[in-house]
Amino acid sequence: PGERLLRRDFGHARLTVQQRFAERGPMGLADRRVAVFVEQQYEDLELWYPVLRLREAGCEVLIVGPEAGVTYLSKHGYPARAERAIGEMQVDHLDAIVIPGGFSPDHMRRNPAFRELVRKAVHENKPVAAICHGPWILCSARVLKGRKATSFFSIRDDMENAGAEWVDEEVVVDGPIITSRTPKDLIPFVQALMRALK
Repeated sequence: PGERLLRRDFGHARLTVQQRFAERGPMGLADRRVAVFVEQQYEDLELWYPVLRLREAGCEVLIVGPEAGVTYLSKHGYPARAERAIGEMQVDHLDAIVIPGGFSPDHMRRNPAFRELVRKAVHENKPVAAICHGPWILCSARVLKGRKATSFFSIRDDMENAGAEWVDEEVVVDGPIITSRTPKDLIPFVQALMRALK
């Protein structure tokens, strides 16, 4: 009887937790949809840490690449399969965008669909979070003029040439644009994005 009671109580507790996750997620973000961009040679942590933390928080996270169903490898060979193609994404169906770094942003910014989705999201005041070399797309989308931002130090000139006031800080929030420098800034980076999504 004691075991049956324990199983019953544990099952009830588990159901309560599952209901809470289903209803609003542990962070209250279950009604949010976030696109995380992917291309070849992305930085592993800068893609997967936001994906996993946002999913844990209850968000619907879509990994978006040039083509749906294609697997893109990170700088270290870790695969990420694009669930949606950038060409089919509409800003009205998203609450935020995450742009990981690595070498992938240099490939993404050559694709006008990536640039245009970012431009529209910023115009509509939806959070766009870019880390490391991710702000390269912000440069190409021409959304940095007059804004404070950060990045990996080697693209500081690109950021300033795009009109940004570049600062060396772990995370910078200026309107809908959230930027960070390197993987060591991922915790404050994702925390800032979650605050913006709330």
